[in-house]
Amino acid sequence: MLDAAVKRIASEGIDDVRIARIAMDAGVSAALVHYHFESREALLAEALEHSYERAGDARIAGLDDGAPAAYRLRVMIDQCLPLPGALRDDWLLWAELWLRASRHPELRETAARLYARMREWFAAVIADGIEQGEFTPCDAGRIADRLIALIDGCGIRTLMGDPAMPVQRARVEIWAAVAGDLGVPEDAAEPALPAD
Repeated sequence: MLDAAVKRIASEGIDDVRIARIAMDAGVSAALVHYHFESREALLAEALEHSYERAGDARIAGLDDGAPAAYRLRVMIDQCLPLPGALRDDWLLWAELWLRASRHPELRETAARLYARMREWFAAVIADGIEQGEFTPCDAGRIADRLIALIDGCGIRTLMGDPAMPVQRARVEIWAAVAGDLGVPEDAAEPALPAD
């Protein structure tokens, strides 16, 4: 059900999603979907949690803990940008969350929890880079917050199709903004961008 909900919300937006369509996509009854989700906000929150978990599993599986921290961090940035496919769908859900949470206080806890998890994920790799002597000592949490803000800002422009901010430029600009804080060159550990 949650996979079907993620796809429908990403393609239609939470306000236009029909429970009957989600049920049909999932191969279950509409009553069962209504049983599990008491409101659109509950549906969005659960879909976001599910999407985040699914994306998180893919992110962790794709990273080698033995790789340099700069490489891991750059791959993580790429995995947080609205690349075609599932990552773009995830972004569409986040955009729904931003709008809904600003109007519906019951979603703010979900937003805060998801952002806290993302912050911890980035901060752990930054702290590892500091510990290994790869990064200049800095406040890992503060840099993680800055990275998230940069990803959100550049990512939304990329998602909207802003010709001045294609995904290739977004990843370069985000890294350039934090490379100095980490004490590494802007071209450090450049991973290959996945093909479209």
